[in-house]
Amino acid sequence: MNYIIFDLEWNQSYNGHPKGNAPAFEIIEVGAVKVDEKGNEIGRFHRYVAPSIYKRVHYKIKEVTGIDNKLLREEGEQFKTVYRDFISFCGSDYRFCTWGDMDLTELQNNCDYYRIRPGFGFPLFFYDLQKLFSLQYQDGRERINLKGAAELLGIESDENTHFHSAYVDALYTAEVFRHIDMDAFGRYVSVDYHVLPKTDDDEIYLNFGTYTKFISRPFADREGAMNDRIVTGCACCVCGRPLRKKIRWFSTNGKQYYSLCYCPDHGFVKGKIRVKKAPGGRVFIVKTQKLTDEEGAQSIRDKKNSAKK
Repeated sequence: MNYIIFDLEWNQSYNGHPKGNAPAFEIIEVGAVKVDEKGNEIGRFHRYVAPSIYKRVHYKIKEVTGIDNKLLREEGEQFKTVYRDFISFCGSDYRFCTWGDMDLTELQNNCDYYRIRPGFGFPLFFYDLQKLFSLQYQDGRERINLKGAAELLGIESDENTHFHSAYVDALYTAEVFRHIDMDAFGRYVSVDYHVLPKTDDDEIYLNFGTYTKFISRPFADREGAMNDRIVTGCACCVCGRPLRKKIRWFSTNGKQYYSLCYCPDHGFVKGKIRVKKAPGGRVFIVKTQKLTDEEGAQSIRDKKNSAKK
């Protein structure tokens, strides 16, 4: 399997509001590097996209990326053409790698607008290299920008290196990728939420050893989701034993819920549910359950007390 390490730059409306049913962000540059399982470079891809939705480059986008209207007029091509060539470049056996989790979402949003079927399959797993970098070099929670990660690793750049160019960012992300121990951290895949499970049989369950992740099908509303036994069920991350809750699911804001369980063999398990928006005014659930210690258990108790107040 190869890895497609890619980055996008996009434009937006001058007034900050999407145009009709158009995506909020219109892709104007695609940069990518293809590497094999050993990190050897196989190829590079770089194209500009001529905008057809937001035809004037927002001044902030120009300031950050260096892309202006003149460049896009001279070098930009139609999105459908660029996308077709990009997918051809990817080949048949690959996994996407991005810095953060927005690029795949925006790529598919633009495909939806142009009525292109991405054809990625379901579920779509990818590697968020920003997350993997944090797991290997930081605390697993902190998120550092690409420039900071390159500096921390001693990857050379100079004052002329223009980060926030899709092509340059893809090249540097590929360099960071070569410093990540995929044997140790390659199991920590991320899941793209653009296409959601349609039925309970399609719902996604991932086990990472010390924590699990569950992605539900859409529900009509939050109440319907929180009345579903699969959504609110708790189990040990290690042995899979169903657990009774020491603290039942509670929320402080209606968007995030917490719980606390105890496994006789493996200790405390804390749960977190995030309620996310789905198309058509519906919602879906992302539930994580994680082994924790007494300190982590106390943090859930403290949240519960704050919710009561």
